Order: sequence, then structure tokens, then C-alpha cells
Amino acid sequence: MTQPQTEPEAASTALLSGWITRKELADALGVTVDTLGRWEARRFGPPCVRAGRTVLYRRRAVQDWLAAQEMPRARMAGGRK
Repeated sequence: MTQPQTEPEAASTALLSGWITRKELADALGVTVDTLGRWEARRFGPPCVRAGRTVLYRRRAVQDWLAAQEMPRARMAGGRK
């Protein structure tokens, strides 16, 4: 059985509702947390924010970054009509 959230926990959850952790993003993308750390060091990947030792990603920024990574389809030689 779950216990009801206390007010501070509920406020914290609401405050961070548009954000995900590095671990959550790594799991969603199928990469390691270390890979995301390397991307950050190389200024590649979605933008992030550091709050102490916690690294957070805005969900919308991740979606925008993913859309920017989309590559157009390559045309086949001899192409179809």
C-alpha cells in the first residue's frame, strides 16, 4: 500500500514535472549515463542543467534535440518513379 505524499514531496514533484534525470534519459535513449556525461563534456546532446550533483534535462529540450538529429532519407540510385 502506498502512503500519501507529504506537501514538500508533492511540491518537489510539481516543480520538476517537466524535467528528467540523466539516468532516466540514458534508459530512454538506450545509452549509458557515462555516454551522456561524455556528450555534455563535448557539448553534444541535449542541453542540461546541474543542480548540485544532479543533472536534469528539460523534456521539451530533449524532444527538440531528437528532432534536430533526424536525417533525411537517402535517395536510392536509379530511384523509383
